Amino acid sequence: MALSLDCLDILFPPTKQKADNYTDETNKNNDQSVVIDYTSKLGIEFGTEQEAYDIYNEYGRNYGFSIRKDWSNKRKVDGVVTSRNFACCKEGFRDELERDGPKTYERAETRTGCPAHVTVRLDKEKGKYYTHSLELNHKHALHVPQCAHVMPSQRRISKAQVLEIDLADDSGIKLKDSYEFMGRQAGGKYVLGYTKQDQKNYLHNKRRRALKYGEAESILRYFLKQKRENSSFYYAIQLDVEEQITNIFWADAQMIIDYTLFGDVVSFNTTYRTNKEYQPLAMFVGFNHHREVVIFGAALLYDETIKSF
Repeated sequence: MALSLDCLDILFPPTKQKADNYTDETNKNNDQSVVIDYTSKLGIEFGTEQEAYDIYNEYGRNYGFSIRKDWSNKRKVDGVVTSRNFACCKEGFRDELERDGPKTYERAETRTGCPAHVTVRLDKEKGKYYTHSLELNHKHALHVPQCAHVMPSQRRISKAQVLEIDLADDSGIKLKDSYEFMGRQAGGKYVLGYTKQDQKNYLHNKRRRALKYGEAESILRYFLKQKRENSSFYYAIQLDVEEQITNIFWADAQMIIDYTLFGDVVSFNTTYRTNKEYQPLAMFVGFNHHREVVIFGAALLYDETIKSF
């Protein structure tokens, strides 16, 4: 949904902050305080919950902040959302999780307790959503327009861009080169609306989730053939909720014997990504008595999360 600034100002009108510089006089010391009169705009109606999200998200893109869907209430009878809160992505604070052992790295704190939000409720008689609560003041500096494409709620790949990405991938063009080309074609990377990592994730998910039945059947046929020839052959396949293949592990008889003899030290490596699907190939390797590398097992992983490992 593409809305002009004039249209957005009708719904969320700034009184002191200017759209062209995203800052006011109080932001000179990196302590921004946006003062906005929003009380007269309560009650604005939206056809659907998604429409309310899209309009607020577009407002955030133009004024330099990202949003996210917060809490919601649903009817128990049919599951229809009766109220929904859309919050600034910097709302609240990160929960401190207790972990055993020292942390390998510290993630930067991204939340500042920002109170900005829009709450919509469903009017049962009209069947439309209306603005019930509105807060447009932020407790953090806003982004400049050139950084809009890296804000979480603004990063999306359009259908036209999907076609270009698929065409470049089918033509054998490397991901880095295709991203650079599409950025120049659009007039700059910030115009694309997504990052190179988003493009990589799209290709990765597309190939993994849309694993062809022929490919899956070939893998299973190969494993069954190996199992018939040698009962010591071992394999395991993990499926997702849609019964699509995600993780595959296998070890033949020789790998199992080598592990029994030389498995005192095992190295686990997932740096191999030479396949077209950008799928991590996990290798369990070690050394034999001749100091030669031996493989104890292998796996094709969907991703490098703890659950997959």
